[in-house]
Amino acid sequence: MNDPTCRVGFAFTGSFCTFSAVMTALEAVKARFGDVTPIVSEAAGSLDTRFGTAHDWLREMERICDKRVIDSLPKAEPIGPKKLLDALVICPCTGNTLGKLANGITDSTVTLAAKAHLRNGRPLILAVSTNDALAGAARNIGTLLDKKHVYFVPFRQDDPIGKPTSLVADFTLVPDTVAAALEGRQLQPLVLGPKE
Repeated sequence: MNDPTCRVGFAFTGSFCTFSAVMTALEAVKARFGDVTPIVSEAAGSLDTRFGTAHDWLREMERICDKRVIDSLPKAEPIGPKKLLDALVICPCTGNTLGKLANGITDSTVTLAAKAHLRNGRPLILAVSTNDALAGAARNIGTLLDKKHVYFVPFRQDDPIGKPTSLVADFTLVPDTVAAALEGRQLQPLVLGPKE
């Protein structure tokens, strides 16, 4: 599916080490779907890290999407009642965000955007990036796998020896996962083998 009229939200949470790769995914989604709105969590929108400054990342998101970033609860809330999006991607999706989504907590810009979007029965796509995916976050992933309208970007262990409980989505598969989700199906295989 290649639909330049599809309206996609692309939300960033605080897995800062993945931002460079995620920007490439954002560009691919923009190229495939055309209308992309960037959204950031409070952490992603305000924290400077060794991976870059918040200001620089926000400007890059806006450059790619040619839209202002949604960066507050009041800006995120209309996503639901105004039916602003056909699909919403959270990429990267941290363990903290997984926990909030699995337990109905909507106290951040990204989780409120997700709640507002899901009320319309439209797909929410999660690109996991968390060191405790096979530990503390595992139950939340399981809960979300069973939730209607929620889809996952296929993921793998990124460092089975050094970080045995860590999972990271294959960000190159974000556009294909969005396309599949818009058709009501989960892109398969969900669990990927080791990177070659």
